[in-house]
Formats: sequence, structure tokens, C-alpha cells
Amino acid sequence: MNGGDSTPTVPGSGAPRRSDATRGAILSAARERFATDGYERATIRAIAKDANIDPSMVMRYYGNKEGLFAAAVAVDLRLPDMSGADRRREAGRILVEHFLGMWEDNEVLTALLRVGATNRAGAERMQGVLRDQLLPVARQVCPDPEQVPARAALMASQLLGLALTRYVLRMPPAVELTRAEIVAWLAPTIQRYLTAPGP
Repeated sequence: MNGGDSTPTVPGSGAPRRSDATRGAILSAARERFATDGYERATIRAIAKDANIDPSMVMRYYGNKEGLFAAAVAVDLRLPDMSGADRRREAGRILVEHFLGMWEDNEVLTALLRVGATNRAGAERMQGVLRDQLLPVARQVCPDPEQVPARAALMASQLLGLALTRYVLRMPPAVELTRAEIVAWLAPTIQRYLTAPGP
């Protein structure tokens, strides 16, 4: 793949660029390597070998390991707007269903959770995702603005705990739960964290 990977798309053909395939292979290999080895031990050379390309191609597209890590674990949670009154009352259910869909369809989230559990860079990336994307949702729902950070942290503890046991550790009782069962168990807890009177 080294050498002609940047062939442009033929105008009007809709055919993907070879560079897109190369980037996809690099990012997929990087997620797996970061998840397996952690940020510190993962190397550009190992990632390039996994992607079956020359290390210079990784450097060409992403500059260095930090740039590659940032690209590999870029996450948009696509969280729903909770500003409507009905949505506020259903926030727990809506968020649990949304996160179940995200975890099951997005390998980036699982890779980020694996790295975040064992590595400072991954933990900081996860903290940034939750701070920038989860806090605004909590602000739409929580009755007391001063409690938003604590309530969002409690909500994250439940959602990340579920993801860790079901998708990373793959504990059989967690894996065997149906989506409907998870929503039934977890949604009331998330709703309580977001909207119940504080202690």
C-alpha cells in the first residue's frame, strides 16, 4: 500500500480514495494496539505492522503517536437533546438506550474504555469526552446547577460500569442480559441520579 495510496477519487464515480482505506486500516490497527498494549507501550512500528503498511505512512497521516491516538479515539456520543419536559422525565431510559446502541455499534468507545482503564492518556481522553458531551446533557435535566458535576459523574459510573462488565470484561451475567432488561434495571437509577432531590 506504500506509494500510490493517495490516488484521488475519479470525479463522479463515488469510488473511495485508496488513502481512505489506508487511514481506516491505520486507525483500526491503532485502536486494537492501544487497547491491548496501552498508550505507552504501543508503537508506531507495531501499529504499522498490524495495518500492513510502512511506518512512514502512519507518520505522514498523523504526525506522531499523540496525533494518531487523538484520531483513533475521537468520539462523538451524539447525545440526544433533553431540553423538552417529556424528555426530562424519560432521560434515564433515553440515555441508557442511547448508550447501549453506541457501545454495541462503536468499537472506538470500547477501545477508549480499555485504554482509559489502564493508561493516563486514555483516562484523560475519556474524561474530556464525558466533560464536553455528558455534562451539557446533565445541565438540561438536573434541578440544581451546582449538583450537575456530581450527578453526571454518578451517571457515568453506571454507564461505564455496564460497558466495562458487558463489553470489555464480558462477564457472563452482564453479557446475557437483554437490552430490555438492562434498560429496566438501569434507567430508573440514571433517572434518580439526574432528577431526584439531592441528599
